[in-house]
Amino acid sequence: MFNDTSSPLALLSTRRSGKPRDLVAPGPDAAQLATMLEIAARTPDHGKLAPWRFVVVPADRREALAEIITTAYRAERPQAARLEIESLEQFARQAPTLVVVLSAPKPESHIPLWEQELSAGAACMNLLHAAHASGFAAGWLTGWAAYSDAVRDAFGAAPEKIVGFVFIGTPSRPLEERPRPESDKIVRYWT
Repeated sequence: MFNDTSSPLALLSTRRSGKPRDLVAPGPDAAQLATMLEIAARTPDHGKLAPWRFVVVPADRREALAEIITTAYRAERPQAARLEIESLEQFARQAPTLVVVLSAPKPESHIPLWEQELSAGAACMNLLHAAHASGFAAGWLTGWAAYSDAVRDAFGAAPEKIVGFVFIGTPSRPLEERPRPESDKIVRYWT
């Protein structure tokens, strides 16, 4: 698609989501992650509200996160099978780096809530781009844990919401291209 592989457009055209379970060390060091988060914060933000927050979950807190997630899941679904619980435990342990992105709306603002939520999603996308530009892969996951108030409460409080869990690391195998929508199916010119 792009002939000049050093161009910013070529870089953007090669970004792929990495499956968090396939992301291994090395992950970004503290300085690299700080740069990625600064770039993530350079997102469109009507009203300069910064209606999002980033919570880094270090490696030594992953077991605590697994416990929070599984306890919340069992409380909501006491009949949960062993494999469901094991899957949730593994969720918290994926990839060397984990950033929880929260929508932190300012309800008192005149800026519509929808615009604030879109800004939080854009912050996630900027984080994915920053990880890719830094030579890493990243995966943005939601799943059950993102919609659990009990899990959210470990990181913030209502009206905040978890936008996603962004896992960052090095792919253990080449990332595969997935089918993308054809332009003529998603692009229209209004006349």
